[in-house]
Amino acid sequence: MHTTDIRDQSRYRAPDWMNPYLSGQAVGYAQGLLAYADYYGVDGSADLEPAIEERISLIPQPMISYASRTGTRRNLDAMRAADWRLLVSAKGVLRTEGMRYALDNGAWTAFQQGEAFDEKAFGRAVDLLGEGADWIVLPDIVAGGMASLEFSLRWLDRLKGIPTRLLLAVQNGMEPDDVREMLSPAIGIFIGGDTAWKLATVNTWGKLARRRNCHLHVGRVNSAKRIELCAAAGVNSIDGTSATRYAKTLPRLDAALNHADGQQDLFNPSRMNLHQVRFDCRG
Repeated sequence: MHTTDIRDQSRYRAPDWMNPYLSGQAVGYAQGLLAYADYYGVDGSADLEPAIEERISLIPQPMISYASRTGTRRNLDAMRAADWRLLVSAKGVLRTEGMRYALDNGAWTAFQQGEAFDEKAFGRAVDLLGEGADWIVLPDIVAGGMASLEFSLRWLDRLKGIPTRLLLAVQNGMEPDDVREMLSPAIGIFIGGDTAWKLATVNTWGKLARRRNCHLHVGRVNSAKRIELCAAAGVNSIDGTSATRYAKTLPRLDAALNHADGQQDLFNPSRMNLHQVRFDCRG
């Protein structure tokens, strides 16, 4: 049985490189992004305060693809050629192969192996790779519902001041209002949970991400159909293992990605003005 002991966090020690950011001597990407967004009214506060005006139009960016790290040169070369990035797991080999990358917390790997969340491995990964990551997934409990949210929020407090964007994992049973006020351009959403729930709720989280103007990521996307579904929901990035395992599948997935990005879906929330997206994120 997979368990997570929140007391493990008492052993976590922030890496030394975080000190200048915590003291205000250095300004990180996440803090700079949030300051910029606050100035233009796109920091997510307009979601709850109708009097706040979004002073610039958001321009949707192409969806970014990540693949689980692999040591196979052929697959790495194919990923570089397609401009894909790596998703490095805290429970895996902590190498970036010279590519842009994001950092997963390792909870999924631990869950699959029937182990408790490895706090030491996560801390080591943040120490080594956290500063240069595109984003970091906050520790969570796979399929843990509200207990997972409580666990993640404890880690959010511990990583306060980190210069990297953080993603909060949402799980089966969570609703937009459970996480709404925590989200901003500096704190985004990672859609976790089981596959059925993930696919059934991606549009809801896409609407919430638009209202809070936060990053939205979906994991375990290994088919053209799922890529199209994510693109229509306004997802910012995806990851999967198919391109990692089989270089021959990457062109097909990359073609689906390019096709999806080129389509103008009228119902894509990332292309809508705030008043066009329902507050309850339904419909």
